[in-house]
Amino acid sequence: MKKGHAWALAPIGLFLALFIGYGIWNGNDFYQMPAIAGFVTALVFAFLMNTKVRFYEKLEIVARGMADENVMIMCLVFVLAGAFSGSVSAAGGATAVVNFGLSVLPGNIVVAGIFLIGCFISTSMGTSVGTITVLAPIAMQVAERTGFPVALCIGASVCGAMFGDNLSMISDTTIAATRTQGCDMKDKFRENIKLVLPAALITIVLLLIQAHGAETTIPGDLDYDFLRIVPYLVVLIGALLGGNVILLLAGGTALSLGVGLFYGDFGPKELFAVMGDGIMSMYDITVISLIVAGVVALVRMNGGVDWILYMIRKLSRGKKGAEVGIAALATAVDCATANNTIAIVIAGPVAKEIARDYGISPKRSASLLDIFTSVGQGLIPYGAQILTAVSYTAGTALEISPVELIPYCYYPMLMAVSALGFILLGKRS
Repeated sequence: MKKGHAWALAPIGLFLALFIGYGIWNGNDFYQMPAIAGFVTALVFAFLMNTKVRFYEKLEIVARGMADENVMIMCLVFVLAGAFSGSVSAAGGATAVVNFGLSVLPGNIVVAGIFLIGCFISTSMGTSVGTITVLAPIAMQVAERTGFPVALCIGASVCGAMFGDNLSMISDTTIAATRTQGCDMKDKFRENIKLVLPAALITIVLLLIQAHGAETTIPGDLDYDFLRIVPYLVVLIGALLGGNVILLLAGGTALSLGVGLFYGDFGPKELFAVMGDGIMSMYDITVISLIVAGVVALVRMNGGVDWILYMIRKLSRGKKGAEVGIAALATAVDCATANNTIAIVIAGPVAKEIARDYGISPKRSASLLDIFTSVGQGLIPYGAQILTAVSYTAGTALEISPVELIPYCYYPMLMAVSALGFILLGKRS
């Protein structure tokens, strides 16, 4: 068992210091500093370390790390997921999914209904922040009509958004988790849903109890065309049945473009612009994934990964301890970076080695990474999800702070309890 060297982790420590320090300096706004700038700085610093290794040798190590098969496939899937997301949204798919979800649930379970609709939307769209931007305004109106605490209603939308964030087949976190661990999306989904389903059910019960007796109607025009939803269903069902995600995303993009042309949402001349807009939305995470792969390669060369593995082996007690170690690592990195996809890209290679050493299945380690980064992301007051949700209350009589919202984010809390329960009490996977 190699002990490794803690100093080798200095590039990652530098990134965290820059990211957190710059965020505090800008009034606790952790999205002022582009993450890519921090990681490029960390990469330069990593090159300057260990002068015993020649520069060109380091360059070769970085290039091999970036060219890793899983990294390349992950980046390709990011690009295709962006093309699909851009195409299906331009074809009215996102609006149709939202209106469909709002139409099927009765108004007398309105707060729990917000959560259920959020689960459906986030799983279909693959974006937690996008789900919150759709549901938070509706949650505000529900709070005004019923007199329920606005934090309860807004919290229900955040809970629903975080449900699909780690389950959706087209979520960037799912893509990162499955590619870094080397497992199929359908296998990860089945393992993941088993770990979080109790949390979702308990969340529904809690929301029903807190909003018992209220009746209202969801406001707004809820018209939709089911054909616009079909591309989502094709991709999601196809992925669950074991279809190749690259082929499914390419087919879903073509189908979405066809739907958009059929309804006249855009013309033939706009096809590539629609796809391009979606692809560009994935630019940051794609480039960040490549840079992080290079940084991790140098950290590994200098013994940083060996040191983490040594410490986890030293502190853990068998497979259960190793799974708790993966969960703690994922949560800690997410809390430091305030971005669950970046956290998975950073922690993924280490988690894979822990899983290999302790006989943990790839689907299990991928699920733990995705779940516990979502736990952190759904509870940190400086994360994009919480900040986006409370922004809709700003300047109103119902204004709340991120800290006031967090106690109503039941699902992320229960997700952690449920997953830890399966780790400590459930069967090994």
